[in-house]
Amino acid sequence: MVREMKPEDRTRVLEIYSSGIATRNATFETEVPAWEEWDSRHHLHSRYVYEEIGGVRGWIALSPVSARKAYSGVAEVSIYIYPSSTGHGIGSQLMQKVIESSEEQGIWTLFSSIFPENTATLRLHEKFDFRIIGRRERIAQLDGKWRDTILLERRSKSTGIIDGF
Repeated sequence: MVREMKPEDRTRVLEIYSSGIATRNATFETEVPAWEEWDSRHHLHSRYVYEEIGGVRGWIALSPVSARKAYSGVAEVSIYIYPSSTGHGIGSQLMQKVIESSEEQGIWTLFSSIFPENTATLRLHEKFDFRIIGRRERIAQLDGKWRDTILLERRSKSTGIIDGF
């Protein structure tokens, strides 16, 4: 089931993040941050975990893309599923919940930057009407290799802020 992330989930959230780091296809980060750093980078709203018997299997959270007021309704999506739990619809349930929550919070654009090799995450985003808006070529290095990212965005269909989408 999908539920709000609680402070006591922090150990499992960071463990799942660590497993994403280890794939070398989820993030440019190479080390798991302390909880306080992770917590400070993410909005306090729209943080969810997927829990089943045996514990938390995945999480999703939003980060502000800028401190500038003009971008207050734009947030970056982070979603991580424990490797043995992929392919079971967990990502879809988490994404649906964060979209609903983000719109309730006045977020008008969700943004993601995904490695092109991470095809499962790209498909998940496209399933929820994210559209590709570009490709950043050789944007940064990971393990000494230049990597590209695919940029995606989803405009809110219910906030009334964006017309025509």
